[in-house]
Amino acid sequence: MSGLSTAAIPYASYLRVYEPLAAFPERERSHWQRYAAASAAGEPRTAQDELRQALADLVPVPPVPVPVRESPDAFVTLVDGVLHVCPWRTRLRGWLAMEELTDQWPAPVLDAVLPPLVRRQAAEDFERWRERNPDARPWIRSATWHVPVRWFVLFDDGERLFAPSGDVIEVPDSSGEGDRKQRPAPSLRYRAAMVQARRRVARGLRVLRDTMEDSPMIDDLVDVGRWLEEFHPRSLVELDYGGLVHVIPESGLRDDRSAADVTTALSALRDGDSDAAGEAYTRLAERWRAVRDLQFAS
Repeated sequence: MSGLSTAAIPYASYLRVYEPLAAFPERERSHWQRYAAASAAGEPRTAQDELRQALADLVPVPPVPVPVRESPDAFVTLVDGVLHVCPWRTRLRGWLAMEELTDQWPAPVLDAVLPPLVRRQAAEDFERWRERNPDARPWIRSATWHVPVRWFVLFDDGERLFAPSGDVIEVPDSSGEGDRKQRPAPSLRYRAAMVQARRRVARGLRVLRDTMEDSPMIDDLVDVGRWLEEFHPRSLVELDYGGLVHVIPESGLRDDRSAADVTTALSALRDGDSDAAGEAYTRLAERWRAVRDLQFAS
């Protein structure tokens, strides 16, 4: 377990929705109020905490691909005096992720990692749970080794939040006998008001439908738009580069203007300038192709 406590981060990005406290049922509000107060008094929870727990659940034999109980944790933020909450809902997201595995991994590899019996039991548990919770949806979506292009449609370059890595600091090592130097990683996020994100999805869809007869991007953007409609209109939407900051050089993060490239491409398509749209999309595609290629680097 000591290795898991310091294990580095899977290379994933995240799209999160933070709902105002008033959006939650009365029975949940008191829990999140207490949780936020406790978080403010200590170290805030991070995506790393959730990932480490998920890795720990895979250690037993047989592995536990989906938590037995739903996580009581969340990301919380206070904006203009209003508490916003993004529940982890790790159990639900685990079930949803398992449904996607068959399309991502070859059967022999999948059987070795998660035996068929384990997957079948998890699927049956999910079916029973879904019957009791037909309207449940996750507050967090994730993607490995890239940020989906459709996510950038939700944001404007002015909402980009880049924080460079800090100064080198001294941190006690695990033995307590000495210190080791650790350089905090940079971060790159976007955060938008829900109303703005929904408008941008609608505008993007109009442009794509007017200029492209058939494109997977249209279906992808419709899916994101429907997901956003599930939440309170005063919510916040956040795109977090997450673990990708550990494989993209800091200079690359500083110069990354992916949301701006998507905005430029859509505006050019709307104006009938296919050359400008192609140039913007090429910049975007090459940037993320270089990141995804690292997945197969030795």
